[in-house]
Amino acid sequence: MVRTEGITKAFGDLKVLKGIDIEVRDSEVVSIVGASGAGKTTLLQIIGTLDKPDSGSIFFNGTDVGRIKGKSLAAFRNTNIGFVFQFHQLLPEFTALENVCIPAFIAGRTKAEAEAKAAELLGFLSLTNRLEHKPSELSGGEQQRVAVARALINNPSVILADEPSGNLDSENKNELHKLFFRLRDTFGQTIIIVTHDRQLASMSDRILQIKDGLILNEG
Repeated sequence: MVRTEGITKAFGDLKVLKGIDIEVRDSEVVSIVGASGAGKTTLLQIIGTLDKPDSGSIFFNGTDVGRIKGKSLAAFRNTNIGFVFQFHQLLPEFTALENVCIPAFIAGRTKAEAEAKAAELLGFLSLTNRLEHKPSELSGGEQQRVAVARALINNPSVILADEPSGNLDSENKNELHKLFFRLRDTFGQTIIIVTHDRQLASMSDRILQIKDGLILNEG
């Protein structure tokens, strides 16, 4: 589902990624681990087309995303990739339902269609009674589940999660960890997670460790 070939990235004289080759299979859950500053988030942003590598290629289900430009790339990203961040990035002025709908609106879906899908996803995530609540009225765990629903709204083939449980307490962290695998089993998404959390990493199908800009080993 996702393949990278020879990904390099430098910031000035600092070479962060020195030739990353990975393959992630369809419906696989893979964790990327490594010390702070090892390049985990940089790699995830490049895979998600939010940043460009200095060299190398990224393929989604055989499509070379480096050949997609401008608005076409933004449209590809919106419909094929879902993002979950450590800080949920919900818009405070909108309700949970409205936040989840935003990517669907960008994709051109009707209000009725988007709201129906958003309500379905929020129901799946046990948030039916929170549809009209704004982020400030939700707990940290509820906010992150809204962010997960937002990532799912366009039925992406790949979900990228950057330290998704890093801002949660132990109970909500455990629930979120279990949720990723329930999502995979229910919707069949490929999930790539950057994490410092060894518990979450150990639950994954595979672990990729980055050290000194390279993939050190797999487990």
